[in-house]
Order: sequence, then structure tokens, then C-alpha cells
Amino acid sequence: MILGVGIDVVDISRFHESLERTPALRNRLFTAHEQQMSVQSLAARFAAKEALAKALGSPVGLSWTDATVLRGPHGRPELDVRGSVLARVEALGIQTLHVSLSHDAGIASAVVIAEGEL
Repeated sequence: MILGVGIDVVDISRFHESLERTPALRNRLFTAHEQQMSVQSLAARFAAKEALAKALGSPVGLSWTDATVLRGPHGRPELDVRGSVLARVEALGIQTLHVSLSHDAGIASAVVIAEGEL
């Protein structure tokens, strides 16, 4: 059963400008693994984290670095959650998180579907 859905889009050039203007954002938003990626990939991952927060009901207190977007064994993106995000996932009874990323024409987008039993 679907327990939550989130979607987000990010203008890549505006996101890049924000990272340039405020370098500390990289540390606040991304894990060490993610920080090494291109700005297009970072924008897509930021969209995924925003979509994840929406799928979880946008609760206060989630830490951006408690979710990492990884490349799975077959190239598909996967969400690795811990800490505050994992606590919310468990509280909602979510068993599986699905994520899809895209970036084209200057826009990065992501969709997250939270699945579990009621």
C-alpha cells in the first residue's frame, strides 16, 4: 500500500548559484559521498530529499544528511536512510522507499513513493 508520495523539481543553475553563494550548504545538505558529485547530480539528489520529506509528511526535525541517494547495483537510485529520517520511516510503518531521478533542460526532478502496511 502506498503510504506517501513526494515530488520536487530544482532549477539547476539557481541551485548552483546557491551552492556558490553559500558553500556551507554542501555540508548541510549532502553526505561526504554525495558532495563529490556534479552539480546536476546534487540538484537531483536535493530534489529527492525534498520529495522524501514530502512523502514522509514534511515533519519538523529531519536532517538532510540522514538520507543519502546511492546508485544501486543495476544503476537505479536508492535511498539509504538513518537517524531522524529512519525514525520517521519506522514510525509511519514504511517498508520500502522508491525513488526516481531525472535532469534535463536545466531542471532536476525526483519522485519518492513510500510503501508499507497500515
